Amino acid sequence: MEPDRQDRSPVKVKSWLAANTEKFVNIRHDLHRHPELQFEEHRTGDIVARELARCGFTVSTGIAKTGVVGTLSRGQSQRAIALRADMDALPIHETTGLPYASSAPGKMHACGHDGHTTSLLAAAQCIAENASFSGTLHLIFQPAEEDISGAKLMVEEGLFKRFPVDGVFAMHNLPSFDVGNVMTRSGPITTRADIVRVRIIGTGGHGALPHLTADPVVAASSIVMALQTTVSRNLDPIDVAVVTVGGISGGNTLGTIIPESVELTLGVRTVTAYAAELMQRRITDIINHQCASFGCRAETVYGEGIVYPAGHNDPTLTAAVQSLALENGQTMKSIDLGGPFMFSEDFAFMQQALPGCFFAMGNGSTKNLHDPGYDFNDALIPKAAAFWYNLVEQQLAA
Repeated sequence: MEPDRQDRSPVKVKSWLAANTEKFVNIRHDLHRHPELQFEEHRTGDIVARELARCGFTVSTGIAKTGVVGTLSRGQSQRAIALRADMDALPIHETTGLPYASSAPGKMHACGHDGHTTSLLAAAQCIAENASFSGTLHLIFQPAEEDISGAKLMVEEGLFKRFPVDGVFAMHNLPSFDVGNVMTRSGPITTRADIVRVRIIGTGGHGALPHLTADPVVAASSIVMALQTTVSRNLDPIDVAVVTVGGISGGNTLGTIIPESVELTLGVRTVTAYAAELMQRRITDIINHQCASFGCRAETVYGEGIVYPAGHNDPTLTAAVQSLALENGQTMKSIDLGGPFMFSEDFAFMQQALPGCFFAMGNGSTKNLHDPGYDFNDALIPKAAAFWYNLVEQQLAA
């Protein structure tokens, strides 16, 4: 796709967005300056509710603690769809130095959820003032996407019983791709994520008398290397998985002491149920056998916390998203992913409940997600809002 492609949104939509983008950029900067972590999005939720009410949506609050849903119905059609944006920030200290940088030490919007929220708010007002559709539109502003899953809680609280829909869509920005470039695929789209905590227990002692110890540091080092074979020598090459040893801790500052224990933290990402089962079995076996070979033992907790399932895109909804991207001048090659994104998304809990489509939109040449120097690209706000607008008119054709 050429970066200077023409957006094929209706002229009235482009004109409206050109006239109103500054307002939503200011909202985005305000949200960025005041980041809120998981289930703390009270201020953000209040702003969302206020803006939705201003443009005529029926507003429901307090869903999954701080979640907000805006509803707009027109015409006689019984068809209903939902669009979802996440609202929470991350426990990261911002280093951008921007005028609107986080005012909360140790908290920042390092994943662009401030931009997702603002883009959907811009779409909400644009739709309310310009769109022609028949059916019901629900806009879901979800708390706690990071780590503890507001989506799961929303579904468990009966989100789609209270707001029944035929399909649900979600977008995430993606750095290093042309601004507004849509990327998605049918089928597997995001991965399951398992967190594994391992405590390797040996026998500590004096560094000069290693024969009287069982060294957990050496055992841990061997485990880290052996785990590299779980994917390369155990999993079918046409399947995908990623095993990451994200942390190792233990011992002390003195090089003359062999510690009693060492702890490892692993992240395991899989797409299929087969791969998830295989990784759990092989990782556990490797840890136990490696420990035994060094005279140590392991205490392993596999699947700590909330396990995000793999996300699967509905073929029909995905084709609809791809068709809009094609209308905007992209080629299928630039849209269709060769494989799933290897990150996890709790939108997968919503996809388990009903048909859904998750897609990415390019954020331009910015820092990576979860980087303390990252910032959402304001140029994406009108492009994302226009895409949401066009999707609503497509899915709820009058």
